[in-house]
Amino acid sequence: MRVPFADLKKEFKRVLLNLLFAESKAELCAHILAANSRDGVYSHGLNRFSAFVNSVKGKEVDVYAEPGFVESHGMIDIWDGNSGAGMYNASKAMDRAIEMAKTNGIGCLAMRNTNHWMRGGTYGWQAADAGCIGICFTNTMANMPPWGGKEPRLGNNPLIIAVPHTDGNIVLDMAMTQYSYGKLQQSRMNNEEMEVYAGYDGDGSLTHNPSAIIKSRRALPIGYWKGSGLAFILDVLLTAITGGKSTAAINSTVNESGVSQFFLCLYKSDYNQMLIDEIIRYTKSSATVEPGGHIRYPGENTLATRRFNEEHGIPVDEMKWEELLKM
Repeated sequence: MRVPFADLKKEFKRVLLNLLFAESKAELCAHILAANSRDGVYSHGLNRFSAFVNSVKGKEVDVYAEPGFVESHGMIDIWDGNSGAGMYNASKAMDRAIEMAKTNGIGCLAMRNTNHWMRGGTYGWQAADAGCIGICFTNTMANMPPWGGKEPRLGNNPLIIAVPHTDGNIVLDMAMTQYSYGKLQQSRMNNEEMEVYAGYDGDGSLTHNPSAIIKSRRALPIGYWKGSGLAFILDVLLTAITGGKSTAAINSTVNESGVSQFFLCLYKSDYNQMLIDEIIRYTKSSATVEPGGHIRYPGENTLATRRFNEEHGIPVDEMKWEELLKM
């Protein structure tokens, strides 16, 4: 079934207000959650909402908290998220990075002690829509083994890079594993296998089975040792600059909480759109593997899905929708 964006957002906001979120905070969080589903990232919209509600009820998320300034180092602000809602904190942090970049050409904010920001791409789109190049990433609980290891010791630390583009922003939103855990969970819910090897089962064999990977917590790093190294260095960078929890410390909590995040914005009046178009045209000039296949740049599918779902309604799992209506 499909529901209009406004209806999905209204139900999210109703529940958040009942959880004692302030009006403005409930409005922002509800919009982000609904927008995630609208853009086709169902794993971080409706499908994850009950988990978010449970984190609020479990006191991992403080509904009253506001992110707070800690210290400044030139164009770098350090903030503390004060265990607030990750979506709200991340949006406010990116707002600040945008503000600094619009004034100085560059703005950077690093935040500790915050919570899951849902879809990281949200904040890349936020920066690009404001006319800024945006780069952001977060650390997470350990859910990926280091290359050569059998036990999860690295976070699936997503990296987002966004560039404004007149025909649709270019937004790369990538996990450090072949598939994000949200995608694995969504495929498991739909009883689907992954298209390519996505991780290891309990016996250490590569598998397409999302249930086996979620159980083993041995998702396959992108680029094998390269993805492992990138996940490691992002955690090191975040911990070094924020003084916040590393993946090791996050993993010691009952549920994933107290993560660190990084937001960088660059701004100039002209991004050489003609040269960007040249890159896109050249990339798309390749012959496709399958007849009639398509080559798309990062963010292009997202925008197409957004437009389709705005016109036809957002597809929702009926059980999840009914669960939301009863909250």
